[in-house]
Amino acid sequence: METIVVGVDGSQGSVEALRWAADEAKLRGARLRAVITWDPYAYSGISDAVVVPRFDQIEIDTMALLESAIEKAVDDPDLRASIERLVVEGHPTHVLRAQSNGADLLVVGARGHSGIVGLLLGSTADQIARHASCPVVVVRGPRKG
Repeated sequence: METIVVGVDGSQGSVEALRWAADEAKLRGARLRAVITWDPYAYSGISDAVVVPRFDQIEIDTMALLESAIEKAVDDPDLRASIERLVVEGHPTHVLRAQSNGADLLVVGARGHSGIVGLLLGSTADQIARHASCPVVVVRGPRKG
């Protein structure tokens, strides 16, 4: 059975990528793996005080973000239930490149939370498109106007 991996960060772009990947998985009869990452250093703050994040809470919050994206993107309850959910500590580019090994297709949004307005392709999508071990689809999102 084919495996489609989709990177999710909770942004509208990643929800659109998840929607596209779910439709493609249904058409192909493929397994769908939704992957979200978390980075403990992103929670450290920008003050002189040392902040020690509770990693268990970060992982719980990250899984909730993934569940929310799945709820927004996938209407079919059977398909929603069949999605493999993966929460991984690490940088999205590194995690998704590793997930591309053995996958048949990797799907990402054109821009995520760190996207700069006007940038055609986000840095994670750019790196994934260049270095993944399988074909990559970059979803730009819905057309405007």
